[in-house]
Amino acid sequence: MIGHLECVVLDCPEPRALAEFYRGVLGGVVDRPDPRWSLDGDWSTLHFEGGVLCFQRVEPYVAPAWPDPSRPPQFHLDVGVPDLAAARTAVLALGGAVLDTSRATWWVAADPANHPFCLVLSRRSNEPR
Repeated sequence: MIGHLECVVLDCPEPRALAEFYRGVLGGVVDRPDPRWSLDGDWSTLHFEGGVLCFQRVEPYVAPAWPDPSRPPQFHLDVGVPDLAAARTAVLALGGAVLDTSRATWWVAADPANHPFCLVLSRRSNEPR
């Protein structure tokens, strides 16, 4: 092992706004002080139970265009949810979009900067399969 995952960094045009969007999706604390980095208009963070997401301003920002292979997503998150329809409503209310609902157990959504992520119907380990 060379190291451990420190955080996942997403390029975007508005770091704080994207951190707030993901706070609505995952919970957590936006821009919690952390000795590993400084916070400013070009860098924002979201600390939550599962780790840290970081958001950095990139100019000019070129958004992914799922499923266009000439502008691929470059990364994505899978977000486990108990109810896809309720998750869709919440994502839309936060300013995101739903890109594909053609599958029964997972849908493709996008954050306000158009980063695709998946809403995955999750089963907790204590639920019957």
